Amino acid sequence: MADRLTSLDASFLYLEDATTPMHVGSVMVFDPPAEGFEYDNIIDLVSNRIAYVPRYRQRVRHTPGRISNPVWVDDQDFDITYHVRRSALPKPGNTAQLEEFVGRIQSRALDRDRPLWELYLVEGLERGRFAIVTKTHQALVDGVNAIDIGQVIVDSDAGREDQIPHTWRARPEPSAIELVADSIFSMLRSPGRVIREGVEVLTDVHTLGRRVAGTATDLLGVLARSTALRAPSSPLNAQVSGYRRYVMLESKLADYQKVRTRITADSSNEHVTVHDVVLAAVAGGLRAWLMSRGQAVDSGATIRAMVPVSTHSVDDDPDQDQVTACFIDLPVGEPNARMRLHQVAYAMQQQVDSRTAVGARSLSGLSGFAPPTLHSLGARLGGVMSRRMFNLVITNVPGPQHELYAADAEMIGSYPVIPIAKGQALAIGLTSYNGKVFFGLTADRDSMPDVEMLGQCVEEALAELVSES
Repeated sequence: MADRLTSLDASFLYLEDATTPMHVGSVMVFDPPAEGFEYDNIIDLVSNRIAYVPRYRQRVRHTPGRISNPVWVDDQDFDITYHVRRSALPKPGNTAQLEEFVGRIQSRALDRDRPLWELYLVEGLERGRFAIVTKTHQALVDGVNAIDIGQVIVDSDAGREDQIPHTWRARPEPSAIELVADSIFSMLRSPGRVIREGVEVLTDVHTLGRRVAGTATDLLGVLARSTALRAPSSPLNAQVSGYRRYVMLESKLADYQKVRTRITADSSNEHVTVHDVVLAAVAGGLRAWLMSRGQAVDSGATIRAMVPVSTHSVDDDPDQDQVTACFIDLPVGEPNARMRLHQVAYAMQQQVDSRTAVGARSLSGLSGFAPPTLHSLGARLGGVMSRRMFNLVITNVPGPQHELYAADAEMIGSYPVIPIAKGQALAIGLTSYNGKVFFGLTADRDSMPDVEMLGQCVEEALAELVSES
């Protein structure tokens, strides 16, 4: 029987167009080992690791007449060197040049005739460093059959692993007649499936993962509580082009922890998390950015963020984390930094008061390097919801607080790349790793030419919180 895409997975293919490529990614920066790191090293590493994730050697094939969802088939002409590419920055190889490179490659859609992922080894960074930039289609990363490629290639142990024998052989691809026959057989065996597939995109959120999942019931409950009104009007909602800008920010995790500790000590009846401090810094940055544009910002102004949050209830399987949608009205109209934080903390607590938030240790303890996959699943969650309900997506995933490696190369930074949706000019991803917090701001190139200004405003908003704590 054919390995068929779920309706949720297929929706990311159907909804993709020239202005909204639906792939997620990451920018991982490394210090090379003493003996160097070459293109052959990354080819060997990826060739070994995808042996454990067969989906990365499969492509999408549509059923004739599109009488049912597409299927996954082995790529008969799979070529690892097509997917793992090599590039270099001109001197001096600074952050701005890397950001421009990422913005350009993330603007290009993936080849539908091949497995839906790409990886770039980017050489020539300052201080002899290199970057690995990934692109993985949202139809591919479901958390069960495939995790994000960024999670596959790094681990806690330095050292070049033993080569896995290359014994993989592509299975014969089904003929058009076989695909049609399989579709008809599936319909006859389960007639209700035809109807279910029509609405599965709304109800199949649980397929986001065995260890990271959400349920339709959770989603609908959050929507009922939080989105009675449309999202407020904002310059973040604009007609988008097919071109992107990308900004990378780095900050110290200790700064957020300092703010949290001080605020919690001053307000013993209030629970403030590092996540709240992050959102408050983003809110302050958005406020300053709006004002830099000459935008009127009254005292009650808000920007609604859809924030995927990992939660579990006391009745849940302890081995299953869930991603649920929180809708937070960021108080961009509030001029006082501490008051913004209090308002964000209260709003977040109201959102998750019926469930128990999973701490950073639980998240970072997932198998391998979980943040890339968790960001992917958060983006998928935003992708199945009405854009009219929120102004932007903010994914914040705690990562491990110890060194990770790609072969012998130590990773010194990991910046998420979150896709923007039609009608939304900005998406923000954050990952904490080894004592630092890394932001990735993805913006539409035409409607947000000043996204670098927003990045500076977020940094200044964090500094303001630290100085007042």
